Amino acid sequence: MSTPHFEISAARPDGPPKQTNRPRKPNYNQIHSLPLPLIIHLLPALIPHNPLSVAQFIWSYLSQVWFRPSSHPPLPRYKGYLSAESRSVHVIDPVAVQSLWASGFFGKGNLSRSEPSWMDREKRRRGLIAGETSEEVTRKRREERKEFKKERARKEREVIEQLLQYEGRAGLHSDNAKAAQMNNQTVVDPNHGQNAPKITAEPVFDNLEISASEETLQRIIGGTVTHHHDGNPTNSDHVRRVHFTGQADDQEAAVQANRPASFSQPPPISVSQDNIMNQEHLQLTLEEAFFLAYGLGVLDIQHEDKEEPVSNASLLLLFRQWSYFPPQTPEALRMDDPFLLSYVVYHHFRSFGWVIRPGVKFAVDYLLYNRGPVFAHAEFAVMILPSYSHPYYSQSGSTTQSQDIARRERKPWWWLHCVNRVQSQVRKSLLLAFVEVPPPPTEDGERGVCTDVGAFLKRYQVREMNIKRWIPNRSRD
Repeated sequence: MSTPHFEISAARPDGPPKQTNRPRKPNYNQIHSLPLPLIIHLLPALIPHNPLSVAQFIWSYLSQVWFRPSSHPPLPRYKGYLSAESRSVHVIDPVAVQSLWASGFFGKGNLSRSEPSWMDREKRRRGLIAGETSEEVTRKRREERKEFKKERARKEREVIEQLLQYEGRAGLHSDNAKAAQMNNQTVVDPNHGQNAPKITAEPVFDNLEISASEETLQRIIGGTVTHHHDGNPTNSDHVRRVHFTGQADDQEAAVQANRPASFSQPPPISVSQDNIMNQEHLQLTLEEAFFLAYGLGVLDIQHEDKEEPVSNASLLLLFRQWSYFPPQTPEALRMDDPFLLSYVVYHHFRSFGWVIRPGVKFAVDYLLYNRGPVFAHAEFAVMILPSYSHPYYSQSGSTTQSQDIARRERKPWWWLHCVNRVQSQVRKSLLLAFVEVPPPPTEDGERGVCTDVGAFLKRYQVREMNIKRWIPNRSRD
């Protein structure tokens, strides 16, 4: 006698799938049309065989050369406030928050996962607007996936229990059948009930029915049970297929409908949109804030108790100090400060048009997006590594400094293997960014204050190395 197989398969719907009225997605191509918070002045299209097109192109080009338009937004510029507690820069103005996120995906909402959407979620909770934000859609999808996995595990567990019950009864039937063959008489299972099968003393046991109660299985799992062969008339292996028709979901929906009002969500509050105060601000990392202030010149950063903006040289010194915990004094700063290494890499990839987001979720420093998180997943994961190839570090003669440099450069093999394995699982390419650390700017070792930020940062160089996981069965020649 062969053991039956239990297979779980979802029932096919009768007819075409039902179309749900989903809210239309925002036009991200229009919302995020600008890669940076700058004004781009484009030249008209040039058609060589059209004299009017050529004349218009020349006139536009000469007018922009003679009267160069400004690429910066009109004054006043965006304002950011330093926060020593969170070691970040806060942007409070809602217009500036929306502009910085839409034009380059800078920062994150302090009350949101990424996009500052607390105001939209609050309005929807109070019934003022319809639709769902991206964060709500993500949370809902994760909850549905979690419930689906729980339901699937429950149904699989019930099927396994039915299989174990059948195997126990089948063993009892086999012992009784052997005794019946010796006595040439009919034997009935002593524990049989309304649905228990009867077994005779004949030597053929291939047509033995499954003793599990199909009505019980239908009632527990919420589906239909059918028996069939594999298509071969001589094959006696019975296959039990359990088709789930969604009755369990209907029962759960009925239970939810019969629950008292205390278990349901509270009704929306009728409140005017003018009475809602936006409690969310944009939180910029130190690298993003310095890039907007120094690299693009669109952000003025100031202290909360002062009106005057902080200069770029003072910002660089302050951010270098904040990159340590506790903050270091200007005399204790190094040329390989964490902020300097991270900002050089950030500025490097931003200058090539990449959208850079923090990569702590995947155990890396940065994630590189082609256009932005709303369009596609990140293509590269960046890990920053310092490099001390300058002769200054090899000829210094200090044993302590040599040991410190060797410790900073050395990485164990299992570290690279683990990081590369994580990126391959999430379908990203690991990119090692080696930053060439220059020697101190002066011979006396002054490393703190620098007056020319541009000349100071030009001394750093970035080398890229793309690493992919080698799999033998996929990389054979």
